[in-house]
Amino acid sequence: MGDTGTTRGFYAAQPGLRVSGNAEPALEENLLSLLVEETTAGLYRCEATFQNWGPVGGEVDYLYLDRQLLDFGSPFEVVAGSDEAEHRIFHGRITGLEAVFPGERAPEVTVLAEDRFQDLRMTRRTRTFEESSAADVIRQIADNHSLRAEIDIGDGTLPVVAQVNQSDLAFLRDLARSLAADLWVVEDTLYAQSRNHRQTSSVTLTYGQGLMNFRVLADIARQRTSVTVNGWDVAVKDGVNHEADEAVIRNELNGFEGGGSTLRSAFGERKERIVHMAPFTRQEAQSLSEAKYRQIAGKFVTGRGLAVGDGRIRVGTHVRFQGLGDLFGGSYYVTRVRHTFERSTGYRTAFEVERSGIGQV
Repeated sequence: MGDTGTTRGFYAAQPGLRVSGNAEPALEENLLSLLVEETTAGLYRCEATFQNWGPVGGEVDYLYLDRQLLDFGSPFEVVAGSDEAEHRIFHGRITGLEAVFPGERAPEVTVLAEDRFQDLRMTRRTRTFEESSAADVIRQIADNHSLRAEIDIGDGTLPVVAQVNQSDLAFLRDLARSLAADLWVVEDTLYAQSRNHRQTSSVTLTYGQGLMNFRVLADIARQRTSVTVNGWDVAVKDGVNHEADEAVIRNELNGFEGGGSTLRSAFGERKERIVHMAPFTRQEAQSLSEAKYRQIAGKFVTGRGLAVGDGRIRVGTHVRFQGLGDLFGGSYYVTRVRHTFERSTGYRTAFEVERSGIGQV
C-alpha cells in the first residue's frame, strides 16, 4: 500500500516509452502529450503525440513518417509514475498514425494504440455454445485468439449461449456484465474475474495533497432492496426463481451501510423482478439474480477525481481516501482511469470509483 499524501499537486515525470521492446529515450524527449484510458469492459487504449520535426541524417526533416520506428502493429509500451508510484500503464500495439501540420508550431504525429482485445474487437461471428459454462465459453474465445485464460467467475452449465452478429469482444462484455465480472488482458493472458474475487492492490490518497479534487454521490434512486429473476426449468417442467438481497454483499460492506438498507429505511421495500433473462435452472436463476443485485448495489456510491500521476491506480485497484469524513472516506473500487501527460502540467491520473455502502455517522 502506498500513500501519495505528501506529493506535490503535479510533477513533470516523463513517461518511459518502449517500441517493439526497445527503450526509446529520443522519442520520450519529443513526447508532447499522452492519454491512456482503462475501463472495466477491457480494451485499454493509448494516444501519444510527438513533435515530428528535427535533425535527420544531417538535415532537418520529419522524424517519424518513415515507419522505421513507429509502424502499424508495432508493440507500444508506456511506464509512468515516480518512485513507488511507477508502473507500466499500457502495453499494446499501434493501430493508427495521425500527422498534424499546424501553422503556428512544428509538425506533430499522434500514435493510436490498443491492447490485445483489439483482436477480439475486429472479429465478428454468429454461433452458439451448448451445454457450456461461462468459463468454458470465455476459455474457447481466448483460445481462438491464442490467449491464455485466467477465469474466476460463477460455475454452472448454460444450455445455450448465442453470439449473434457480435464481435468476440462485445459478446464477452455482455457475458461478463451478466455475471458482474470484469474483463482485461495483460500481454497474452485474458482475465475474467468476478469483482468480489478480484485480488488487487490498494493505494491511499489524501484530500488536499495527493488527491487534487474529488466529487462523490450516494444515490438511492436506482437502488433496490432485492432482485428476483424468474425462468422455466424445461427438464422438470416447473418455474424457477431466486431472490437476491443485501445478504449477497454483506461480507463486502465492511461495516458500511448498504444502498438496500438505506433505501428501506428511507422509503420502505423496493423490489425488482426480472423476467427477460429466462434462466433454465435454479442455479442459473441464483447466479443471475445475485449478479444483478451486485451490479445495482455496487453503484450506490459513485465518485470521480483527479490525483497526482500514479501508475498504481488502475481499473480494479482499491483506492482508500483520507480526509473526506466518515460518510465518504474509506476504500472504493476503481472502474475507469485516464492517465494523462502534458508538458505544462506533468503527469496526472483521473479516475472513477464506486462502492456499495456509506460510512456510519
